[in-house]
Amino acid sequence: MNEEKSDYLSYLLRLWRESEEKTAWRASIESSRTGERKGFASLDDLFDFLRRQIGAASDAMETETRAERGDDDMVTK
Repeated sequence: MNEEKSDYLSYLLRLWRESEEKTAWRASIESSRTGERKGFASLDDLFDFLRRQIGAASDAMETETRAERGDDDMVTK
């Protein structure tokens, strides 16, 4: 996520039901930045992936903010 703003993620989301299992939803996402596609066997898997992406983006944003302020990991006594 070096060149991408860490506070913005964009994906094309596709959802469909398997013809044999009308209750099971499948999903795929495609990154608008890289074109990379990822498939998911369940909505839970999709949501887990998105949670991890949001967590990684939040961590990167926090690191960028600290670097801009000149903060480091040292604790002052």
